[in-house]
Amino acid sequence: MKTDEDSGGMWCLVMFDLPVATKLQRKYATDFRNLLLDMGYCMVQFSVYARYTPTQAGNRATVRAIKDHLPPKGMVRVLHISDHQWSSALRFSGLQQDESKETPEVFTLF
Repeated sequence: MKTDEDSGGMWCLVMFDLPVATKLQRKYATDFRNLLLDMGYCMVQFSVYARYTPTQAGNRATVRAIKDHLPPKGMVRVLHISDHQWSSALRFSGLQQDESKETPEVFTLF
């Protein structure tokens, strides 16, 4: 499998604010979150989901699927960052900086 040599892999972040005032809006929001989980995204924070792929092309296909399943209302943002940028992000838990290394969980088929 060819990787993006400059980036060492890519992360696709999906961030969203969806209305949940009505039962139908909650259904749309739940369906959207379930779609992301089914596509291999993991929840980083509430309404922030991330997925790692060794190539940028792997993220292009998921972005098309996200576009095809956008909820009718609300805000959705998709951001691509390199693995280097992801790993150099500062993380805090309460007042303490989290120094643990974060590694992607990638399922590989041979």
